[in-house]
Amino acid sequence: MREFKGSLGGVPWTGWLCERPEDLVPFMGWVHRQKGTVCFDTETQGLRIYSMGSGFLRLAQFGTATEAWVVPVELGPAFRRAAADALRILPSLTGHNVIGFDGLVVDEHLGVKLEEFCPKTQDTMITAKLIDPRGVEAGGMGAKLKPHAAHYIDPASPDTQDGLDAVFRELGYTKKSGLGWIHVPWDHPIYVEYAMLDVILGSRLLVAHTIELERLGVRPALIQYEREISRICAIMTRAGMYVDDEYTQGLYGTLDAEVEKYTAIAARYGVTSVNSKRQVIEALQAMGETLTKRTDSGKSLSVDGSVLRRLADVTDKWESIGSRTPNPLANAVLRATRAGKWKTTYVDTFLNERDSTGRIHPGIQTLEARTGRMSITKPAVQTLPSGDWMIRRCLLADPGNVFVSVDFQAVEMRVLAALANVTKMKAAILAGEDLHGYTASLVYGPDYTPYHRKVSKGIGLGKVYGGGADHVAGQTGAPVADVRRAMTVYDGVYPEIKRSSARWQREARERGMVTVSVTGRRMPLDRQRMYAVVNYQCQSAARDCLGQALLNIEEAGLLDALRLPIHDEVLASVPKAEAEEYKREIERCMTFDLYGVPIVAEGEIGGRSWGSLYGAAA
Repeated sequence: MREFKGSLGGVPWTGWLCERPEDLVPFMGWVHRQKGTVCFDTETQGLRIYSMGSGFLRLAQFGTATEAWVVPVELGPAFRRAAADALRILPSLTGHNVIGFDGLVVDEHLGVKLEEFCPKTQDTMITAKLIDPRGVEAGGMGAKLKPHAAHYIDPASPDTQDGLDAVFRELGYTKKSGLGWIHVPWDHPIYVEYAMLDVILGSRLLVAHTIELERLGVRPALIQYEREISRICAIMTRAGMYVDDEYTQGLYGTLDAEVEKYTAIAARYGVTSVNSKRQVIEALQAMGETLTKRTDSGKSLSVDGSVLRRLADVTDKWESIGSRTPNPLANAVLRATRAGKWKTTYVDTFLNERDSTGRIHPGIQTLEARTGRMSITKPAVQTLPSGDWMIRRCLLADPGNVFVSVDFQAVEMRVLAALANVTKMKAAILAGEDLHGYTASLVYGPDYTPYHRKVSKGIGLGKVYGGGADHVAGQTGAPVADVRRAMTVYDGVYPEIKRSSARWQREARERGMVTVSVTGRRMPLDRQRMYAVVNYQCQSAARDCLGQALLNIEEAGLLDALRLPIHDEVLASVPKAEAEEYKREIERCMTFDLYGVPIVAEGEIGGRSWGSLYGAAA
């Protein structure tokens, strides 16, 4: 057994590395003596929990504010058994991203199931995001362990990642390759110290975060709620979805051909690389197009997706706008880049990330946006266009099952009506009116057209998502001047929205530019974008409607059926013969009242492929 010593914030610490089976005896003695919360962490061969085999888990480490133990699981059954036994014996655990990552690791590689692990585990990544959900790029601290440790524990705390990077280079591996994590010796002193410091820092961080959350007035109920949501989403990740290998292999070739086709079209207009912004700008200008949008830095013209979609006359959902003759170059660039992205982001990932049973396990980030909105990574399937079935067709329900999708109905507008207490909007919802048609009748009169309804819907969603007149015009094809006039009338029809925005902004200024959601979530505002407070309030409340729905679904005994939360929708794999019953029960779980406004959901039954819910044949 090797001993390590160090100091953090003037407080000494000691760590022990178990090198032989007999070293596990004092380790287990230490485990049995622990009555408080112990920090837990793992060192692995990378991030691919399900597709890298039995050697994926390398080290398991346990620690308090002053002590740490490292158990090299890769040394064999005795070490694996000791790590698993410790997790079962310890009464309370903490860690950083411990539910969303380490919990899945020990579930898959140590046999300690999430159902056993999560109820006694706290996660300082959750508390970090409840303190300040902003990333570093937005002026926050981010949610990584080391910046929080430096801020709350010891500004001079050693960052052994730099030392590890040097070790990786000595071994002949770059940081980017990720191979250093596989080949660094399990007993390398820098690797071991890195593991020890993570649990010592994590243990101290829980205490610091608890004090800070109390100071900020964040309710303990919100922290517990986010732990439950993280646990539910980890269970969905574990379940995963099957990949249709034959279809997916064929789709790879189809997308390759699409890249080639549209790259050739772009070349006719002088664009030899669809990723060259300079070439695209010059070619579009040569075709007579006027480009006005600039990049964030303001140094050059922009030809981002919004610009190209306007020129190609399509929405971000690839629906025709009908406002102009589509520009063939813009269309070709969009389609070539989309096919290339889909091939690498989705098809490659589906084929490379499959586990031994043929399933992928998309990772669900439960607190990705500052509003608490979730995201899905590896692959980011929530970013797929809502009307497309091509990529979704790759993914299958369990054998004998079909997919059921249950979606909140107009939840953004219902949340807005509830939070801002918009009298006419609430009355229309309670009367079962088509809300966007009703709004169009108020804005344009009883003889409104489908075009007017489209603009009214765009304005309403713009209020929710923070989109101005230019954005609404881009989505609807309406002239900006017409949208601005309609927005003025809209504000008069629903004056409560503007009043609520002013109140929320005033309250945010009083709290140091922080708006607080109905569940107590703190959301910092950017001073130059105070108007986004409506977006933050509505998006956060809509997200928590989904969170409540997930809790209701679990309470109804249907958690095992869930596969993904996607924006305002849940996707479930259910027995074909019982699909209608499952759909009705999930709809019931997603129906409740929010300040007098009914939040309702509607389900759809598909076939075995996810794409069947979007028009695919199977």
